[in-house]
Amino acid sequence: MTGAEAQPIRDAATVILYRDGGNGPSVLMGQRGAGAAFMPMKFVFPGGAVDAADAEVPLISSLDPVSAARLDENAPPGIAHALAAAAIRELWEEAGLPLGAPSSWPAPPPDWEGFAATGLAPDAGALRYIFRAITPPGRPRRFDARFFLAPITAVPADPDDFSHASDELSYLRWVPIAEARMLNLPFITEVVLAEAAAFLRSGREHPESVPFFDNSGETSRFRRIA
Repeated sequence: MTGAEAQPIRDAATVILYRDGGNGPSVLMGQRGAGAAFMPMKFVFPGGAVDAADAEVPLISSLDPVSAARLDENAPPGIAHALAAAAIRELWEEAGLPLGAPSSWPAPPPDWEGFAATGLAPDAGALRYIFRAITPPGRPRRFDARFFLAPITAVPADPDDFSHASDELSYLRWVPIAEARMLNLPFITEVVLAEAAAFLRSGREHPESVPFFDNSGETSRFRRIA
């Protein structure tokens, strides 16, 4: 087994933040740098690996029961909370947009100090779990990524103010879903976009099931989490 194939699979969370527009829903995307070890130069949604502290971060509202139950299927206890917190943290770090509600909280972990300084605490109530994918073997980094959809109305801040964002993503922009496929996208991001668009058109509170591209073994498998 090569070094790339031996890479551990890390839990990760991604946020598809959307807002309505004249040409239908738009989603927030940014471009990874040319020197990035994972998906260089690709346009992606804000997201990243779960940190140890995420499991302990207090949430104003927890994930909805349907999303939480689907995340907890065959997973370690508490993973739903950690993934929701990681999604909110990554959105803040990479886009500077706080998904939260007014509240003070003492002694936030170092990765959360900037978020806490806004006077908000993370709120997972608006997140909807819509997709899961595990990075195939042979990649320099591998993630078990869960994708969450959330409306911009859940963010009490200017949706076009990215001044608090880190430099991990450049060219942050709102992209109409109908035009997003013209960007330089990873294959899995194209699939997620199609799923998100279909879900938004449905008007449902939750997707009927969650697509899961399972590349944890030598053989790729696809199934749906009911």
